[in-house]
Amino acid sequence: MLNVIHLPNLSPEIFTVDIGVMSFTLRWYAVAYIVGLLSAWQIIVRMIAQPSLWKNKVAPMTKDHPEQLLTWMIFGVIIGGRLGFVLFYQANYYLHNPLEIPMVWKGGMSFHGGFIGVIISGFIFCHKNKLSILSVGDLIAVTTPIGLFLGRIANFINGELFGKPSSLPWAVIFPNQTNQDCGINFLEICSRHPSQLYEALFEGLILGLLLFWGAFFKSWLKLPGLSIGIFFTGYGISRCFIELFRQPDYYYVTALNPSGYMVQISNWGFSSGQVLSIPMIIIGIAIITKVIKIK
Repeated sequence: MLNVIHLPNLSPEIFTVDIGVMSFTLRWYAVAYIVGLLSAWQIIVRMIAQPSLWKNKVAPMTKDHPEQLLTWMIFGVIIGGRLGFVLFYQANYYLHNPLEIPMVWKGGMSFHGGFIGVIISGFIFCHKNKLSILSVGDLIAVTTPIGLFLGRIANFINGELFGKPSSLPWAVIFPNQTNQDCGINFLEICSRHPSQLYEALFEGLILGLLLFWGAFFKSWLKLPGLSIGIFFTGYGISRCFIELFRQPDYYYVTALNPSGYMVQISNWGFSSGQVLSIPMIIIGIAIITKVIKIK
């Protein structure tokens, strides 16, 4: 028997309430979104209440703006996350089943899509209120890792977005049969990298602590755009690295492409997560370079 961790059969649903013929279900992933957004909102309120953090000791928005920003972020995350999943991962399926696109309760959200949604909604919010796009973007960048951390923990509880087979001491045996099917005789047990926890650690906790340290102790917010650049770069590098341990998306797996590369070149290639994250690294480095030159 492998010296691995057996994950209990945890339900993705926290509780369900039946009201007449309708049922309301609260899921871990929904809680992650709610807590992440509310936490980001409160931290943004605290940051703009400290003029010493900002260039010329002037915060980029008033105390009335964060609540409005939260509303825009909610729409950006949900709409962008869903459309990103539809377009990036299962475009052919939803092309033939368009009525299922709004059915977010069935699962299927993309970080990169949600991030694009946040960028678009943030641009609209800043333009509408005549606010600095870079400084508001820095606020969003500093607080985004909170939601990333909680979202990956929810993925772990749900037993989804799991890693490749592994026999490392911290490998996890997920309870459902789909996750145990390695396609090989792996001592009749399929233990896997807990890639969700890797992402929670690198994309959430470590990146978040770095951005908080920069914002509160290193005056990064006095350089508009710097936190955005560091977030882009840090997330992109973390995601590209962790993709090496993550099970490939089944949508791309074929007999000729068993590794599930989104872009395949001979016997190697790039996963969908890497294809979507490499531009983030390039953009992030470009932003950091420009901000430092301006300084």
